[in-house]
Amino acid sequence: MDAERDEVRALKAEIAALQRACDVLPAPWENTSRIGKSFQEIHKSDAEGWDSSKDLRSQLGHLKSELSFLSVLTGFNIRNYSMKTEDLTSSEMVGKDIKKVLQRHRLSGNCHMITFQLEFQILEIQTKENLSSVITDLNIIMEPTEHSELSEFVSRAEERRDLLMFFQSLHFFVEWYEYRKHTFKYFKEKYPDTVHLSEGPCSQSMEVRSTSRPGFGLVIVWRIRIDEEGKVSPKLDLLTKVPQRALELDKNRVIETAPLSFRTLLGVLGIEAALECLIKMLCTENN
Repeated sequence: MDAERDEVRALKAEIAALQRACDVLPAPWENTSRIGKSFQEIHKSDAEGWDSSKDLRSQLGHLKSELSFLSVLTGFNIRNYSMKTEDLTSSEMVGKDIKKVLQRHRLSGNCHMITFQLEFQILEIQTKENLSSVITDLNIIMEPTEHSELSEFVSRAEERRDLLMFFQSLHFFVEWYEYRKHTFKYFKEKYPDTVHLSEGPCSQSMEVRSTSRPGFGLVIVWRIRIDEEGKVSPKLDLLTKVPQRALELDKNRVIETAPLSFRTLLGVLGIEAALECLIKMLCTENN
């Protein structure tokens, strides 16, 4: 039974970490009232519901179910979590009914293909009137990744000690990454002779080649940008690949202005429809 109690406590710690991730994500998570009610039940004292081994197994199963639910809901999977506390209350504070506690948290996990480790400290100060807490230190460790945008973003999150920005931005970065991957894969399967992905569906660029005119093609570069405030957005650019002779004959500067025209097309049609329009243009020319 001691082993089962230890497993329950470990699951509670992982669920608490996932709850933090879930709390910082915006709609549509706001309507999941089930979470709040469920956590009130989970965090009752150990002595209240564990009168028998059967009750303990039931509680263990419930915790595992909640952990799985939150992992699916947030996209975050917490593998390990631990917390240590240190009482910093001085004798002078005790006389004034002030309690000061430092929490040291460590966790590791992943959000889909991105793995990370977090170490952070939270200073809590409790008085008769209120309870305040502040993150005093944040250290983020990520395994080497081809996503250069994440390195700069992680540095900003550490500098600002902003866990909210870290969880939110990473969540939406992964969503855009998966959408780009799905979109490129879709067009490659639909137009196998025209669309080329140098690194497979995970490529950051997609090349559209003319099969009837060798040397003519378009390259769509799709980056995922994270700004200073942590907002994640796609950035698509169009590059042209045409022979020098074609550039010289382009008196109306159609090729030169193609990147600007592509941005206008994106604003009018959206990403998928704009890409489809470019591909069909070359396919029609081929036919």
